[in-house]
Formats: sequence, structure tokens, C-alpha cells
Amino acid sequence: MTANDNSTVEHTPQHEGSEVSFSEPQYRYNAQMAQSIEHKWQEKWEQEGTFWAANVKGNLTDGQGKHAGQRAPYYVIDMFPYPSGKGLHVGHPLGYIATDVVSRYHRMKGENVLHAMGYDAFGLPAEQYAVQTGQHPRVTTEQNISNMRWQLHRMGLSFDDRRSFATIDNNYIRWTQWIFSQIYQAWYDPEFRRKDGGLGSARPIAELEEKFASGVKPIPGHDSDGQTWEQLSKAERSDILNDFRLAYISKSPVNWCPGLGTVLANEEVTAEGRSERGNYPVFQRELKQWSMRITAYGNRLIEDLDLLDWPEKVKLMQRNWIGESHGATVRFPIQGTQIPQEMVVYTTRPDTLFGATFAVISPEHALLQHVPDVWDDDIPDSWKGGYSSPVEAVQAYRKMAESKTAKDRVDAAGEKTGLFTGLYATNPITGASIPVFTADYVLMDYGTGAIMAVPGGDQRDYDFALKFGLPVIYTVQPLPDSGDDLSAYRGKAPYVSHDGIVMNSSVASTYAKGDPLSLDGLRVDDAIEKAISWLEAAGVGEGKTSYRLRDWLFSRQRYWGEPFPVVYDDEGLPHLLPDSQLPVKLPEVPDYSPKTFDPDDAASNPEAPLSRNDEWVNITLDLGDGPKLYHRDTNTMPNWAGSCWYYMRYIDTQDEQHMVDSEEFDYWLGPNHNATAGQSGGVDLYVGGVEHAVLHLLYARFWHKVLYDLGFVSSCEPFHRLFNQGMIQAYAYTDDRGQYVPAAEVEEVEIEGQTTYSWQGEHVNREFGKMGKSLKNIITPDDMYATYGADTFRLYEMSMGPLAESRPWNTRNVIGGMRFLQRLWRNIVDENTGEVIVSDNAPSEETRKLLHQTIHDVTEEMEGMRPNTAISKLIVLNNHLTGLTQVPRSAIESLILMLSPIAPHICEELWARLGHPQSLAHTPWPTYDDQYLGQEQVTAVIQVKGKVRAKLQVNPDITADELEAKALALPAIQERLGGQEPRKVIVKAPKIVSIVPAI
Repeated sequence: MTANDNSTVEHTPQHEGSEVSFSEPQYRYNAQMAQSIEHKWQEKWEQEGTFWAANVKGNLTDGQGKHAGQRAPYYVIDMFPYPSGKGLHVGHPLGYIATDVVSRYHRMKGENVLHAMGYDAFGLPAEQYAVQTGQHPRVTTEQNISNMRWQLHRMGLSFDDRRSFATIDNNYIRWTQWIFSQIYQAWYDPEFRRKDGGLGSARPIAELEEKFASGVKPIPGHDSDGQTWEQLSKAERSDILNDFRLAYISKSPVNWCPGLGTVLANEEVTAEGRSERGNYPVFQRELKQWSMRITAYGNRLIEDLDLLDWPEKVKLMQRNWIGESHGATVRFPIQGTQIPQEMVVYTTRPDTLFGATFAVISPEHALLQHVPDVWDDDIPDSWKGGYSSPVEAVQAYRKMAESKTAKDRVDAAGEKTGLFTGLYATNPITGASIPVFTADYVLMDYGTGAIMAVPGGDQRDYDFALKFGLPVIYTVQPLPDSGDDLSAYRGKAPYVSHDGIVMNSSVASTYAKGDPLSLDGLRVDDAIEKAISWLEAAGVGEGKTSYRLRDWLFSRQRYWGEPFPVVYDDEGLPHLLPDSQLPVKLPEVPDYSPKTFDPDDAASNPEAPLSRNDEWVNITLDLGDGPKLYHRDTNTMPNWAGSCWYYMRYIDTQDEQHMVDSEEFDYWLGPNHNATAGQSGGVDLYVGGVEHAVLHLLYARFWHKVLYDLGFVSSCEPFHRLFNQGMIQAYAYTDDRGQYVPAAEVEEVEIEGQTTYSWQGEHVNREFGKMGKSLKNIITPDDMYATYGADTFRLYEMSMGPLAESRPWNTRNVIGGMRFLQRLWRNIVDENTGEVIVSDNAPSEETRKLLHQTIHDVTEEMEGMRPNTAISKLIVLNNHLTGLTQVPRSAIESLILMLSPIAPHICEELWARLGHPQSLAHTPWPTYDDQYLGQEQVTAVIQVKGKVRAKLQVNPDITADELEAKALALPAIQERLGGQEPRKVIVKAPKIVSIVPAI
């Protein structure tokens, strides 16, 4: 789900291998032979359906034409990639190769493995390229998909390609729109008991209508007027239901980004108040938008994290983003309005109500429609902001607030602007009259858009109170034994500590209907609990759990996205299109660019590209009450829509009757479908970058839970196990002017014992970070295929270090993997004749022990997703076999099977040459005998240039040659040798290996 630009690239496979020089002997394993072998086996796998996963029923069988039967399922996928025009560089495939290794390993364990790849093909990059060139984004995107599909295929990834698709496919769009329809037709009933025993669930909106019609549930806003549901107009009923729907139309402040011509979700805005894509300023604007009521699921999204096998850092990121807090809502009556109004405040500190001396509401708050026409006589001039009336003041202030980004509005270091609204609220406990101000640092989409200000306990409120001459009341004092004294704060600063004793919080009689209340002398937590109980008993507030999470803004004013399956009648009321009219396809438009006058102008208005096709927008339909003219929604869905549910569509991309068949879902994704899956169900292994911890993963969990509540899926979570791979980074080089030079042409030079770098004879400086075209350090998989072959490339990526950690790319070290594969080849094939040279004799006791220990260890490493350490152990075993006069068949065949998930092409070829007619892809994984395990081991220290660089656990009777081989096989040592043979190796078995590099 990452992308760069969308300029297309044309790959030319006919040039593959052009950089390789070939040498005798004839049957030597080199880049040319590797490519020949790889093409051969990739074609054979495709022809025979080697990696086809078998469904429970239907047309999707395995390569033998069989259904799943009693085989255990194992479902592993990568996060949906975006097909960038730049194609892949060597950093991208790390996760793809890792999931392929896991998939191949589990097939050899006898499991029915589903491993597929699709393309997250909607998004801004393709549209921005279309704006620049006029080329339809579908053309660009499909070219990019074709190139990426070839690059992945050439890597030898074991996908079931029958299940591949892109989010731009009309059949996929249809079901994305169908899911939106289900969410639109649902509401969240907090009192409904779910099938898993929990409270709160999405329910059909028809059930809510029945509750209103029967009187079981009061009709909001009509509690006392006596009107029945049937007596309300269509517009009134539509507005009421809209306030409950999980997909609803909102007219509220949104993150408007003129530079991108669209609104953005909170998760797409940086902490600096700018767009994640493009770094444009983002403003608060009030626009009519589709939103998703994800906040209704806040508690479940937090609690169900405990069911998942995810990295703790990702769970923490989600918990922090959702931001659960506990407090109370408090209703403050507003004085003097023609129609009674209330100001609802959410606070985590209801114990400080006695210290609330003023209130502040957002410039977008609805109460500002009820400000008085004139100022009262006793209003200080500093409160008026120089305006002649509250109406004029509020209008001017709202316009000023719109010109600021959200970051500017809440910046703690910024000036606290604000002005009086002319309104007063009544403290529901004391009856005190408090002035209501408006200030831009209060955002409408956080909390209720209103705060009760307690300057004695909050720094921002204190600063505001000083500026406007408002009272400061302290309601908490330090603990007696704290050594702190409130006198040190009075008139100087607020006392903001949560840990203290409540004071100044007692009244003999309360304004609201309720008993007298005193919080004095209580610890803060006890006072909070008592205050909430009083608010609920008095009917002026209630305890509430709130979330930092905001509802998901779901509309985009763009062309390249899924159209909404909604039309509007002449009264502006929304109507959902029936399923039979899906998909709603994108029309042709004369211009893909969103109309934006000035990227830095918050007042510029959006014009969605879809609005430029009148024939598409205005359409006559019969939706049950005769043909009428309707108007389509001209916004599109965000690109996150397609990536919310793609993991379910891999199960059967051709299913015309279901989003996903329930029987197939239960087999692949249901709770406890696999011994490794928990009660959450979901994908067995999901691999992708940590950058999607909040956006994609949170949205997908939300959609999945709605579908679970509505009975379409049987598991409560989409992804049981999550693994975040690290990044592959690279060196870049700059000349003395600071200009980047081609990294591939830089030479390493040793001058007076110091390593330096030069390009075309001139000194250059080395830096470390990402790969990028502008840094001139990109290396593509195509380069690796041509120079070394895909197996060597795969082997190097998996051997560079732990998968979860970032690691540096060094092309010089790739040759080490090639040499290992060449030694393996020579252990089996005579390079001059091509004959197989293994022995059918039984292995020696020493070989048998090492073999079984290796099987044991490599099995553990594969289960733990540690291919780098598995490779080290396989290298040691291969080096041992190389030193034998004859290589035992039983040992080398086990080695081939264990290596095959990592380097599958050469292993398939060797397996065939050893006389096995069938692919090894489904051959059982080797097993070990416990009697050969468990020798007492000692620690061997590996030194390079006299410094300890690694340690090994080895048998005390290990030979010097074996210890040397083990040491040289370590990735950390290979890295420091730079792919070259060492100048000297001194071995004192079993404890020390001292290595002197060639340079």
C-alpha cells in the first residue's frame, strides 16, 4: 500500500543475462544456467498448477483436481501492493520472499496453503499522472500492474494466480459497493447481545425503524410533540436515520486539502497539519461528506487486540490512536435563547466543575447560530474583539479560523485568540452563570466541540483567563505529605497535578435537581466517581467512555476511485441503489483534475471531476415508485475502501453470488480454522510494513467487525498474526558539491589504513538510508536476475539479517550466496559431464548427527520465521558434505528439501536430477531422530581484525576445518568480508576463529 509516482516503465526480459560472461565447464552453475533453470521451473509450476490452493467446493481445486477435503488450511498474504510506475527495487520484495518461504514450508508440512497476490490499484498517484498527461488512469495502472506482475513472477513466488485481481476490476468494485451498502443499511445497537457474548452490535437499519414505529425507542427530537414515525415526513425520517447509520452523510468540519483537491481522514494528516501525500497544508472546512461511524467500535477495536498475535508496538499504536478515556458528559443550559439550547461538554475531570469559570466552543459549533443581536452593556471591550455585535464578531472569527490549518489552531506555542459570543451557560451544580467564548483551538471534531474551562487546573485555560480577565478558582491542592504548597501557584500558574485533595467544591444546595454535593477532602479519583454519580442522579450528565478516534471521512473529491452506489432525489434525499444495479462504473470525463484555485487558499471550493459528465450524473431510474430523475453522488470512495476486504476475495475472485461464500470463509478464515489461529480467526500470517498500523489495519478491522455483526463472516478479526518486516536500506554517495552520483560506479579505496570512496577518480561522501531514484542508488530485482539469478537474489535477501529488522544492501555480498549454491551444485552434479555423483551409501555417524541436528534447528528457525539463521545452518551442513569423499544421498536430499523454500528453482532441478519425477513443492519436510540431538556445546568466538564480531555454539569435538566453515558462513562475517575470500584464518578449535580480511 505504498507508492511513488506512476510514470510507466517497460521491462525488456530479452536482455536478461546480457551482463553475464559465461565460462566452462559446460555444466557449471552460473547466472546463465540459473536463468535457464528458473524459466523452466516457473513454466512447469504454472502449467501443472503446483501452487493452486484447493477450496472446499467449486472450480478452485488443487493441481490434481482435488478439493480441500480434510487438509488443514494455511492462509498467508502480503499487504496489498500499489503498482507504482517505477516498478520494484530490491527493497520491496523482502516481505514477498518471506511469505513465499513460509508458504513453501507449510506446503511441505502437508497443509493446504493459500498464497495469492492482488493490486491496490486506485489512488492519487495514477490520477495525478493522468492530470499531467491526459492519459486515463486505468491505462497507466494496468501497465504498471503488468510490469509488477512480471517482476514478481520472475522471482519464483508461489502464488495461486487464478485468484489474482485488482481493486479497479468491475467485479471487485461491485462487491466493494455492496459492502458500503450493507454498512449504510446498518446502525449500532449498544444493547444488542452478540453471538460471542459481547454487548453492542451492528444491526439492520430496518430494526431501528421498527423500534421507532412501535414506540419501543423514542424518536429523537420528537419526545414530547406526540408525532408518530408514520406522521413524520420522508425528509424528517431520513435525517433521523442518518444520525444512526454506520455510513452517514455529515456536514461538519473536515480536513480540506486544496493542494490535493480533496478532503482527508484524520489519519492522512500529519502532526504538522499537512497532507501525508504531497505535504500540502490542510484546513478545517465544513463540507457535506460521507462518513463511517468507526467510533461506535472504539471499545471493541481496543479490547480485541488482546486476541491477536501482533507486535506489541502495533497494538500500542492502535490503542493510542483510538485513545480511550473515561469521564462524563455534562449538559449546561444556555441562557436567553428563544428556543432552549444546551451546551454538552465531555470532561475527564468532572470533579473540577466547581472551578469552571467560563466555557469555550469551536467556531464551527451550532450554538453560534443563536448568539444575541447586541452586546450587553457591561461587556468588556477586550471580549468583543472590536466588533459592534456578537453576530458580526462570530462571523468574522469563523472566517479567520477557516484560514488556519488544524495544526496552527491547536499549537500550544501559538497565541490564544478568541472572543465572547454574547452567550452565557449555567453551571448545573452551582447555578453560576459563566460566559461562553469561541476560540479556534477548540476543534469541532474532537469531543463535543465545547469545553468547560477550569483555569485553576489547566495551563491553556489559565492563559486564556489571564488574557480576558476571567476568574481563576483552584479546586485541587497538593497532598499533605507531598512537600508542595498551593500558595506557590496562586496568581502565578495552575495546579495541574491529578494527584491531590479536592477543595472549594461544596454547595449546600444545587442548581439542578439533586442532593447537595460536596467533594471537599476527597482524593481526585474518588471525587470523579462521586461527581459522575451525582450528575447521573440529577439528570444533567452521565459517565461516558470517549475516544480520540474520530469518525472516518469517507468521501474524496477525486476521479480515480469507487463511485458511491447512492443517488439523490430532487429534495436531496439519498437513495441506495439496488444490488442488481451494481457495479456503478466510472464514466468518462473531459478533465481528471479537481477544480482548485489556489493550493494555499482555504476558501477555494472543490469541484469533483465526476460532476463534469451530466449524462452520468443525472439519470432516470425506477426505484420502486415509478421512473424519476435522480442525481448521482459525484464523490468517490478513498483508496482504503478496496484494501479493507481484499483478503476475503482471494478465496474466490469469480464468485458472482457472494462477497465470500460462508463455507469457504469458515474453512480459510473462520475461528479456530487452523491450529495456529486463535479464537479471533482471520489470516494465519499477514506480512507488511509497520507504516500501516493505524490506517489500513484499523479500517480493515472496522469493516470486518461490521460484516461479522451482520452475519456475513464468522470471525471477529481479519488478521490473526501480523509480522512487520524491516526495510532494506542502501548507501548513497555525494560529491563535494552535494550532488548524488551513481552508487553502482563508486569504488572503495584504502588510503593509509583508512577506507574512503571515489567516483571517476574524485572523492565522494557516503550516507545511509532509503533507496531512491533521486539518490541514484536504486537496484532492481531485474538487475539481480540478470547478474546472479532469482535464487541467489532470494537467498541473499533472506540471509541479510532478522526479517523484522532493517538492514543495509551491499551488492558485493550477493556473490556469497551464488558461491553457496555453486558448492551445493558441485556436491551433486559433475560440472564437466552433468552426471549425478552422490552416493547411496549410509552416512557416517558424524554426518548423521550433524544432519539430524540441522533438521531440528532449521525446522525451529522456519517455524520462527528466521530464514537467516536457517541459511547459516544449511551452509554449515553443505560445507561438511563438500569435505566428504562421497556425498550421501540421504543427507544431500534432506538439505535440498530444507533449502527449497528459499532457493526453489535450483532445488527443484537438483531434486529432478536425483531421480524424482514430481515437484518437491509438496514433498514432506524432513524429520529428525531425537537420539542424534543434544550434544553438549561450547561457545566459539569469531574475530575479524582482532575484534569479536560473532559467537557460535559448537560441539566440543568440532574440527578446525568445520569451525572455520561455520564461522565463514555467518552473515555477519560475510558482510565484513565483502564477498571476498579472507587473507588468513587462524583457528583454535573449539573456541576461537581469527579472520584477517583480504583488504
